[in-house]
Amino acid sequence: MPARTRTPAHPATTGGVDARLRWWALALPALAFVALLALVVNPSDAHAAGGDPAVTHLMERLQRFLTR
Repeated sequence: MPARTRTPAHPATTGGVDARLRWWALALPALAFVALLALVVNPSDAHAAGGDPAVTHLMERLQRFLTR
């Protein structure tokens, strides 16, 4: 004769892990999206750093290689 198993009425509400997101889990991606969107809308605000010319040369070569 098969044994009957008792199933809880509401398994999702009994114990378990707290699945709420922290405030920064939504705020940080939203902030990054807004910052990138602002650069796309007004690219004149994005100033290149005046660093090492070798790095600039490498980045230009990388850009040319990827656009081929």
